[in-house]
Amino acid sequence: MKVKALIVSLTLAIGGAAFAQTATPNLDKREAKQQARIDQGVASGQLTPKEAARLEKREAKLAANEQAAKADGVVTRKERRRLQRQADRDSAAIYRQKHDAQKTPAAQ
Repeated sequence: MKVKALIVSLTLAIGGAAFAQTATPNLDKREAKQQARIDQGVASGQLTPKEAARLEKREAKLAANEQAAKADGVVTRKERRRLQRQADRDSAAIYRQKHDAQKTPAAQ
């Protein structure tokens, strides 16, 4: 009886760990926040349509890289680090574009 309980608990633990390795909740939250920043920049006129399109393309590339990392069923520490660095660069690009001198004509 104890052996059976041990096997069941180990199976659940291993299965849960495997699932946790493919989840990227921090990155998902970050992508949502960055998307909201882009949307806010468009609404306020801080981002031109061309700037917004470029930023959207960067975000799409990040999402594609995330899916590629998940494709084998495990997102390694190295892959997570690479994705976070890419998100850092994207965040900095959003900041730079929102704070440059370019504005949409309606917002000037």
